Amino acid sequence: MGQPPDRHLALLLLLLLWGQRSNPEVRRPSCDRCDRRLACNCSCGGWTCVPTVTDRALTLDLSFNYITAVTGDDLTGHGALGSLSLHGNKVSAIHPSAFDPLWSLEELDLSDNQLSVLDHRWFLRLGALRELNLLHNPYSRLGSGAVFRPLVRLRRLRFGGPALEELKRGDLSGVTELEELTVDANNLTRYEAGALAYVWPLDRVTLRLRGPFLGNTSLASAVLGDVSYPETQLVLEDLNVMRNRSAQPFRETASRRVRKITFRNFSVSDEAIVDLLMVMNGAPLTSLFIDGLTLSGEGRWERAKRTDHKSIDEFFMRNVVVLKVFHFASFLELSFLLHYPSKVSIINSQVFVMPCLTSRLLVNLQYLDLSDNLLTDLTMMETLCNGDGTLKGLRALNVSGNALKSLSTMSQQVAKLSKLTHLDISRNGYSFMPMGCTWPSTLRYLNISRAKLTSITPCLPVTLEVLDLSYNDLNRFTVPLPALRELHLSGNKLLRLPPGGRFPNLQTLTVQSNTLNTFGPADLRGYKRLQDLQAGQNKFVCSCDFVHFLRSALRGVGDVHLTDGAESYVCDSPLHLQGEPVGRVRLSVVACHRVLFVSVSCGAALLVGVLACVLLWRLHAFWYLKMMWAWLRAKRSSRRRRRDGEASEQLLSYDAFVSYSERDAGWVENFLVPELEEPRDNDEGATTHRAPRPLTLCLHKRDFLPGHWIVDNIMSAMERSRRTVFVLSENFVLSDWCRYELDFSHFKLFDGSAGGEAAILVLLEPLSKEDVPKRFCKLRKLMSSNTYLEWPQREEGRAEFWRRLRCAVGGGEDDPLPRDPSGLLTLCR
Repeated sequence: MGQPPDRHLALLLLLLLWGQRSNPEVRRPSCDRCDRRLACNCSCGGWTCVPTVTDRALTLDLSFNYITAVTGDDLTGHGALGSLSLHGNKVSAIHPSAFDPLWSLEELDLSDNQLSVLDHRWFLRLGALRELNLLHNPYSRLGSGAVFRPLVRLRRLRFGGPALEELKRGDLSGVTELEELTVDANNLTRYEAGALAYVWPLDRVTLRLRGPFLGNTSLASAVLGDVSYPETQLVLEDLNVMRNRSAQPFRETASRRVRKITFRNFSVSDEAIVDLLMVMNGAPLTSLFIDGLTLSGEGRWERAKRTDHKSIDEFFMRNVVVLKVFHFASFLELSFLLHYPSKVSIINSQVFVMPCLTSRLLVNLQYLDLSDNLLTDLTMMETLCNGDGTLKGLRALNVSGNALKSLSTMSQQVAKLSKLTHLDISRNGYSFMPMGCTWPSTLRYLNISRAKLTSITPCLPVTLEVLDLSYNDLNRFTVPLPALRELHLSGNKLLRLPPGGRFPNLQTLTVQSNTLNTFGPADLRGYKRLQDLQAGQNKFVCSCDFVHFLRSALRGVGDVHLTDGAESYVCDSPLHLQGEPVGRVRLSVVACHRVLFVSVSCGAALLVGVLACVLLWRLHAFWYLKMMWAWLRAKRSSRRRRRDGEASEQLLSYDAFVSYSERDAGWVENFLVPELEEPRDNDEGATTHRAPRPLTLCLHKRDFLPGHWIVDNIMSAMERSRRTVFVLSENFVLSDWCRYELDFSHFKLFDGSAGGEAAILVLLEPLSKEDVPKRFCKLRKLMSSNTYLEWPQREEGRAEFWRRLRCAVGGGEDDPLPRDPSGLLTLCR
């Protein structure tokens, strides 16, 4: 028979769920909230199972989630884990081998879960465990056998809760080196004597004993007896002692000669206090701490006068509430308790005055703490008996957090306390500091922090070694204090560090959360003995000098150490660095060495400029620029003349402009000029040839206009001449003006305005093209092509020379000149 479809579907779903359960790694989420110290904070993440984290994690916090079970594979591979917290989950099941991989675990917190049974197999492999917290789970007993036997190194153990009902002998066997034990036994009903005695001796035992515990005198006596030892500090929480018989269990504590008892959340009547004092009569109790006291009754203390408590040295009360305080009689009937303590603390108990009569009873008092009460200047005068020096042995006075306003009054009241060394008047309403104050010469420590002071005056005692003025409204500090070793100025409005020369012995300075922009070696140079500096959380301007100095200081370079950590130093400006830790800032060379950078840049630019100028000179760039400028100027002049209506033919006044060296003037004047300007008949061809036409030459000696710029004369002469004759020689090459004329002619050739007839080269003496500057590439090319006339050294060749030259200059009809193919020069053949 086949199964119904619905049943098939149910089986399929069951198999699927079983597969997921058997292989949790497939669906386990991961938590990546691990910091650089490998501490993984996965609390409040909504996890329903143990998430995966890095195997290198040292701390794993899984508190306040919804984890219900820890499987055998959840913590595999976490051998390096040192601390694991599962506090505040819903864990009800833990696999027996779940913690086996955690062989390095030292702290385990399983408090506030749903563990109804404790299994000793959880702890078999946790030999390194030092702290275990099992509080507030619904188990009623500690399981079968010795649950904690494998934990041989356990130092701190916390267990119990509302459901704990039974403790048996042997439950704590094997735990022999405990230092602290906390047991929540509010509802304990069965206790086997000696159950807690296995862990003796202990440094500290905390018992929570609310409910019917003290009503069962034998049960309470057995528990207190097992943990009461002279060297053990006994802490009792959630006690409610109202009836006469409630104090009886403490008789066992007194017999064990307990020296230190602490009550927390302690509700008690005046009659119960008397009973406690009588039960503890003669016990060597040295310290009595009460934190959270609710006192009821009418203050009837008569029966307690017959008790002996001379051993009490320290009396501490905090958060005291007296019900129907106005029904109480005077506390002076407890004067027998006030003669002996040397330390008295009454904190946050709404005390508005301690009568002078009470102060006079504190004859051995050395430390008095009345902080966080309702004292005023007037009631403080009553407490200190108008400054008559009643508390002569007082060494430390703490009246912080009251309603005091007059610093002058306070100084007068303590002036006669000849042994006072420490005074804490912080968190009061001081807003003004007088110019002069009277302080005891023994005062070394003064705390006026969290007040409203705006300035500092010589009112401060010069004997101070430690001064705390944190969180006021100070903008400067200039009062000299030669004995000062520590100065705390955090939370003010300082713009710069106080001058170090006024504190020659200062070793510690704190200036956090001020308005400092920067500080450096120059600011610290005045502090001769400064060792520790805390200056973080300011609005730093991250300049190059500051960043360099601070990074060195953070590395421990120098005598001053920044002890508040690199993360406290954050840039506020410039804007692009805002919020960046100073230790990570990397500034560029341009920003940090601007003068050097500008100097080097200018030097480099100058060097590059010089090299560029040399290169340009070598490439004749300046010549090209000069020629360009000169030619443009000539072109503008030519166009202007054309606009004025002058015809190009009217501009031509000469047949040729002769460019020559002054040293070759003899040849020009004696040979060239007579031959071209004054031609003679040729005897040989007189019958056949007529005399050649005289040519007009332009010579700089006779034809340049005086008073004009020589460059203008040269350009004008070339513009007004049909040809330019260059008499080339070594003298010509060495002449600056000749070379300039040659340059201009060369540039004219490039312009093409003279066609191919602009220049005629005459070699007066043999001259190679290498003697012509390389920048005259066209002229060098012409010389390479033999397109020039060479002055013959022999007489018989000169007639032909003159004929060809005259033909080239004058363009004679008898021997027309063919144009050079290059279009640059025309010569007679």
